[in-house]
Amino acid sequence: MKTTVTPHPDTLKKNLSQRLSRIEGQVRGLQRMVEEDVYCDDILMQVASVQAALNGVAKKLLSQHMHSCVKARLRSGDDSVLAELDTTIERLLKR
Repeated sequence: MKTTVTPHPDTLKKNLSQRLSRIEGQVRGLQRMVEEDVYCDDILMQVASVQAALNGVAKKLLSQHMHSCVKARLRSGDDSVLAELDTTIERLLKR
């Protein structure tokens, strides 16, 4: 995986950070549910909720990526970004 530093708008960083903090809390709640022998179906519903929240983070970040990074690379003539984007989308959709 290539590491590239990409500055993100402060509003996006704040939004993603808040979402990820909530998800972190949900995951800790899941851990407690398992430790407390909560009914499996209730745990599974919470797992689905965490997955949906993570998908929301991914959608927001993917949109930002396409409107900034991908757009800039295409304008500079770097069409290889499209193959990279295809791979990223494929990985996101495998879930």
